Parts: sequence; structure tokens; C-alpha cells
Amino acid sequence: MTAPATNNNQRSVDASIKPVLRLEGITKRFPGVVALNNVSFDVRAGEVHALLGENGAGKSTLMKCLAGKHQAEEGSIVLEGQKVSFSDPMEAKQHGIVLIHQELSLVSDLTVAENIFLGSLPLKWPNRVDWKKLRSDTDKILSRLQCTFRADDLVGDLSIAKKQMVEIARALVFTPKIVVFDEPTASLTDHEKPVLFNVINSLREHGVGIVYISHRMDEIFALSQRITVLRDGEYNGTVDTAQTNEDEVTKLMIGRSLELDHSSKPTEFKENVLEVRNLSVEGVFKDISFNVRNGEIVGMYGLVGAGRSEIAETIFGLRRPSAGEILLEGESVTVKSPHDAVARGIALVPESRKEQGLVLGLNCRDNITLSTLGSVSSLGVMSPKKELEIYEKYQRELKIKTPGWAQKVGNLSGGNQQKIVIGKWLTTHPKLLILDEPTRGIDVGSKAEIHALIKDLAKSGYAVLVISSEMPEVLGVSNRVIAMYSGQITAEFNADTVTEDELVQAITGQHKPASGTPLHAAGV
Repeated sequence: MTAPATNNNQRSVDASIKPVLRLEGITKRFPGVVALNNVSFDVRAGEVHALLGENGAGKSTLMKCLAGKHQAEEGSIVLEGQKVSFSDPMEAKQHGIVLIHQELSLVSDLTVAENIFLGSLPLKWPNRVDWKKLRSDTDKILSRLQCTFRADDLVGDLSIAKKQMVEIARALVFTPKIVVFDEPTASLTDHEKPVLFNVINSLREHGVGIVYISHRMDEIFALSQRITVLRDGEYNGTVDTAQTNEDEVTKLMIGRSLELDHSSKPTEFKENVLEVRNLSVEGVFKDISFNVRNGEIVGMYGLVGAGRSEIAETIFGLRRPSAGEILLEGESVTVKSPHDAVARGIALVPESRKEQGLVLGLNCRDNITLSTLGSVSSLGVMSPKKELEIYEKYQRELKIKTPGWAQKVGNLSGGNQQKIVIGKWLTTHPKLLILDEPTRGIDVGSKAEIHALIKDLAKSGYAVLVISSEMPEVLGVSNRVIAMYSGQITAEFNADTVTEDELVQAITGQHKPASGTPLHAAGV
């Protein structure tokens, strides 16, 4: 559902073709860390070259050096045989290099059209914006991307997925020679991903060189011709995609093979911590019933828009139910707000850690103690000693890699940021821990650490609800899987015995359970 329909490895790029772009010996230092050390990388015209590595390996930093956002201390950039250097991203764009950021760089108070053409607005005499042409040109790009929003819509009113499509649309304004896609599908819906892949294939067929950064191996193997791996800021090898496999690439990235350990799941469950009975939010989801026991991991799986996140938000007090009942440890409760939810022992690790889970400009210590300010203060005065004690406890237990507590969270890798969010909620000592897309945008090594952490938390007594769009993840960490389609639960399975086909049928409205497989089914 998320991969392109055709495998482009079958259409390999001629290795004798000289690269249109070469990065040679790039070194970039930040205070206290060498982010890149003598890294070389090249891209051929009409090639999708995947750039992989764990979070913090230097992928985004290398591309920002290419696009003029960072200036390398050593090394050179060679574009079409000529050495170049860019003082800022606009200069790089003018030379045909476009970087589509993982972090959105849009202006919320401007329209879609103004954002797409920012810096290159069409003008008419006497030096005024040609609004008619701006809207017309925007409509053509939005039509190509099959976008449902309009040129005059404010970007601030769009969803994260739609904002990502606006970011991608910017690349089509120029006549690019190189386009860098940095985690482009992290926020896209299953409808929007194939559209993006078609755009990438079209660019490639017109001779554009593509750099594709992603943690999704299915996308990498479907789109790319070559894969280059960075590790700890250094070049660690380039392989032809058609001549390798996921296991070999993973070894290049983290130095070992990696498989989900199904045997390490928790096995001892006690009484219900959460029970949901016929819960509904009008127009969003209907008649939702399930339970999560002490020491158990329940996975919730379904397509984007199935209502999974909205159920979590309702349990956490962000939405008001129109019908139904929530019980905590057997007691019927009305959760009026997130503050009320936290007081009742509910914690929610949100889908978007950067926008909903962290204050990126604050340091690690302050982020971890955000949910428990009352425990680290007296009469409104913060206790730095108590704050540091709490930070050090969770930094040690969660194995958060950071130069120190004063490091800004915005400078950490995605995996360590996610651990900070989890640590922030563990400080509240919840009974129920809800994790919405806990490994989105995280490399395979950090993903394995998060999976192990989830299992350990359940074994220590937490009731855990995991919402995930990745089938291997939801099967690998869960004891039971709840399948959702169009705002309803279609079935509930034992995660160790359900087949992938059964699960796909359940989340696409085609559920035909094998005898005895589902634990229970609803509406089928």
C-alpha cells in the first residue's frame, strides 16, 4: 500500500555515466561533536540514490551542507563538473538543487500558493505580484500532486500530511537537477504516498538525480538504484540495490542483523486497567469496545483515517465522547481534560513528537520534567537538584544518548527525542501508557531499542496500548491486535497466530476470519 507499483531496480542507471553531483571529503563540526568526517557521496542523472543511516549518522547534515543551509569546514561540492559553494538554500535552488526538509519550513499565515512560490513570486508591471498567474501555476502543481486543498487555503489550516505535500510542491516550481527528499512519507497518508512515488519516478525519467532519505526499507528497495550508508558521521559503503537485501543494509547501518524478538513479549496479565465500552465520537468512530490488562501490550492497527489516534485522544481527554463509557481499574470515569487524564494515571505519547511531545528549544532535563513540575518545585520555585535527579534516572534507564542535560532537545536524533517524550510521561508513573506511532521516523537500531523498552514497561506492570501503521511492529510487540476500518473495530487477533493476509483483510473491510483465529469480531 505504501510502495510504488513498479520496482525501479529493474531500470538501473548506467554505471559508466559520470555523476551529475559529487560531494568530496565533506567534514562538518558542531560544538562538541564531529557531525561529518570526510564523507563522499555522488548522484547520477536519472538515479534514485538512497542515503541511509541511524538517527544522528549525519544524513540530514550532509544534505544541508549540499543545500547551503550549513557550511562544511572541509571538502567540496562538484555539480556538473564544476566546483560550487552555496551561501544559502536559495542560491542552491538557483543552481538546481532542491532540498525537501524533514522539518517543515512553511509560513503558516501565508496561502498555499504564496508558500510554494515564496522567493519566486510571478510579477507583472510595475513590479507587482501577478496573482492570477500565481493561482494558475499553483493549480497546475496541485493537480499534478492530486491535492484536494486549494491555492488560496492558508497553510496554517492544513493537516501535517497536506503541509508535507506543499513542501514537496515547492520542488516542482524550479527546473531541478538534484532533488533531496528527507523522510518525505513520514506524515503522508496511504493515498498520498503513491502520488509522491509517481512524482519521483517522473523526475527520474526526465534525468533528475534524486537523493532519498528514509527509514522505510520497502520504499528504499522499491525506488532506489543505489544505497549509501553513513555511520557515526562517516561513509560506510555504497551498494547496488538490486544486489543487496535488508539484512545486509541493516548490518552496514548498525553493525548487526536485526529481527523482532517475539519471544520477549510479556506473558503474565492481571486485571483490566482500561476497559472501553461502546465508545463513540460522532462522525469519527463508533461503538468501540476493548480492554487492556495490567502487564499487557495491545496493538491497534489500521489505515490512516481509521480513527485510531482519535480513540487515544478521547481516552486522554482531548475529545469528548458522544456515547459510551471508559473504565479505569473497573471504575467508570469521565476524563474531562488531559490534566484530568494524567491525574487518573493515563499517559499519551503523541504521534508527532516535535509538534506535540517536545519543546525543541528547551534542554533535555527541562523536557523530561515538564509533566511533573509540582514534584520538582516548592512554592513556585524550581529545584535544579531534583530536576537533575529525575533527568539522570530516565537518561540512564532509557539509554538516552546526549552530551549532557543542557543539550537542546531539537539537536537530538529522532530516537533520542522519542525516548525523552517517553521519559517525560514515565515521570508521572501512569497506569496506562498509550503510544501513538512510537517509532515513526526512527532508524532501525533505535526502533529496536524502543520495542524492547515497550516490552520491559509492560513486564514491569504497565498496561500499554500501541497504535502503529507498521504491521511488523504491531505484530512484533503486541499480545493482541485490534484491527480498525472506517471508524470501527472489525476484529481482534492473537498477535502470534494471526496471518498478514487476515490482518490486511480486517483493516480494508474485507475481513473473512479463519475459524478460531480471531479472539472476537465485530460488525463482520
